[in-house]
Amino acid sequence: MTVMAALLMLCCIAALQLVAAAGLADSRRVHWFSLVCCLGLIVVYSLVRSGYSQRWEDPALTFLQIIASVTCTAVAYVIAGSARGITLPILAVILIFGVFGLSPRQMLFVLSYGVTVFAVALTVVQWSPGHGDQPLALSIAYMVMIAVVLVSCTFINLRVLAARKRKIELIQAAANERERAIRDELTGLHNRRFMLEMLHLEGVRVQRNQQPLLVAQLDLDNFKNINDTHGHAAGDLVLTAFAQTVSACIRSTDMLARWGGEEFVLLMGNTTADNGAGLLERLRAAVQAAVVFLPSGASIRVTVSIGAAQLQPGQETPLGLLGRADAALYAAKAQGRNRVAWADEAVPNGAVATI
Repeated sequence: MTVMAALLMLCCIAALQLVAAAGLADSRRVHWFSLVCCLGLIVVYSLVRSGYSQRWEDPALTFLQIIASVTCTAVAYVIAGSARGITLPILAVILIFGVFGLSPRQMLFVLSYGVTVFAVALTVVQWSPGHGDQPLALSIAYMVMIAVVLVSCTFINLRVLAARKRKIELIQAAANERERAIRDELTGLHNRRFMLEMLHLEGVRVQRNQQPLLVAQLDLDNFKNINDTHGHAAGDLVLTAFAQTVSACIRSTDMLARWGGEEFVLLMGNTTADNGAGLLERLRAAVQAAVVFLPSGASIRVTVSIGAAQLQPGQETPLGLLGRADAALYAAKAQGRNRVAWADEAVPNGAVATI
C-alpha cells in the first residue's frame, strides 16, 4: 500500500507540474511543493521498507500518510491557481486508503482535520494576496464539495469497516461452532464424530500410500465404582486427568478422542504394531502411576485396559479396524484389566495375541 500511495502522490505532483508549465500556477511554489513531497515519500518508504516502522503500532504508517496527504492536498489547493479544482478527486482517493488501516476514531479525526485544514486553505486563497482573485461564491462551492467528499468517503469507509468486522465475527463464530461440534466439552479432546471423520480420511490416505495405521481403544477400569463411591464430579475429574496424562504420552502426530463415557480411541498414523507397542505400554504405566486428588482430600488411582489393532492393507475398512481393536479391548478386560491386548493380525515382536 505504501508503494501505491507513493505512485498516487507522484501522479499528483506530475499533474501540478503540468499545471505550472501551462502557466496556471506559480512555478516556484509548485517546484518547492514537489520537492518537499518527494522528500516525505523517501522518508516514509525508507521507514517501511527497512522494517524500522515495525516497532510502532501502525507499521504501515497509514494514519501518518493520510494526514500528510490531506495536508499536501490542502497546500496544493492553495498553490494550484485556477486549476485548484483538481484537488477534489485527489482528496477522495486519499480517503479511500483509510479503509485499509484506520480505526473508526482515526477516520473521524481525519474527517475533522480535513474540514479544518481545507477551511484554512480556502481562507488563505480568498483573503491572502498572491493567490488570484476567486469569487466568494466559488470558494463557498469548493468548501461545500470538499465537505461532501470528506463526509461521504468517511461514511463509506465506516460502513466498509463495520461490514468487515461483521464478516470476521461470523467467520470466528463459525469456527468456534465447528470447534464445539468436534470437541468433547469435559476433556477438551476431539469427540466421536470427529474421530470417525479422521478414521475415514486416514483409511483412504494409508491405503493410497501403503502406510501402516494403528488404532487403540482405551477404557478406564472399574470406572463405575468411582462414580458410585465418590460421585460423578469425581468421575469427571478422573476423566479429565486421564485425558491429560495420555495426551502427555502420545506424539504430536497421534490423535486421541473421547469415544463415549470412559472409553477413548487413539489413532496413530504411519505406525506399525512394533512401533506402537512401546508407546502403549508407557501410556498404560503412566495412567497407573498417576494420582487424582479430589477436593475432599481423597486421592484416586486408576488403570486402563487397551485393545490395539493394525490396519490390514487393501482388505479392511477403518470401521473394521476399530471393531478388531474393540474386540482386543474386551480380551484385555477378560484377562484381568490393566494391560495391552492385540488383535492377532497385529502382534508386535515380544507380545502375544489375545484374540
